[in-house]
Amino acid sequence: MPMTRPLDPSRAAAADDTATPPAAARATAPSTARDRAKAERRAALLAAAARLFAERGFDGVTLGDIGEAAGVSGPAVYRHVASKQALLGAILVDVSERLLTGGRAVAAAHGPAPAADVATRGTPGASGTPDRRVADVSSRSARPASGVLAALVDFHVAFALAEADVIRVQDRDLDRLAPDDRRAVRRLQNAYVEVWTDALASPDSHARDRHAQTPGAESPAERRVRALACFGLINSTPHSVRGVPASRVRPTLTRMALAALTA
Repeated sequence: MPMTRPLDPSRAAAADDTATPPAAARATAPSTARDRAKAERRAALLAAAARLFAERGFDGVTLGDIGEAAGVSGPAVYRHVASKQALLGAILVDVSERLLTGGRAVAAAHGPAPAADVATRGTPGASGTPDRRVADVSSRSARPASGVLAALVDFHVAFALAEADVIRVQDRDLDRLAPDDRRAVRRLQNAYVEVWTDALASPDSHARDRHAQTPGAESPAERRVRALACFGLINSTPHSVRGVPASRVRPTLTRMALAALTA
């Protein structure tokens, strides 16, 4: 995920696979009241399943438990999901899709400016006020992250704090996915890692090896290591900060992730 509300691409992205996405891929938005109600019940089932899988593990939960937690009784659960494994696949494929979509949107919005704008980046605008995000990041790091890296970190931190249950489920139960769903998660999360490695390779990025003599001195594999290490830091934290308000955790985690990414 960080994906929007990430999970841990450092595990799922272990192998690239270009298989066609499984049936768990999201459909178009519902158009009728009945369709909307069905979509809401399905979303409730996914949320309940993620919470229960995180608390008890995949083997410690039944479809009946999930239906009861979501307010969907007995056989009605099977109108929305074929099996518990299919439900697990829907959770992890859905969150991987949102992670990738969100990461790409962030990168597109905060990527290198057109050539005409480069000269003014990081300088006061027409109002005389510097961009606050860049100024804040610069004040906290000897080698400030580029705008896109800072934005990706913000995105992934928000995602991890909101999706702590799903991250926990992936860490523990990724291997329980059906093969098609496992390939889809790997494909989607590998693509998300590429969003980060592309940002690290950008001429706009200052997050390069301190000893690098040329922009190309850091290999793609090394940039991948940097990105995955950052994911590991961000994704592990929500498990250990329960009881601490997200408003307190988020700025600390963001500063630490940026420091690690630009070390």
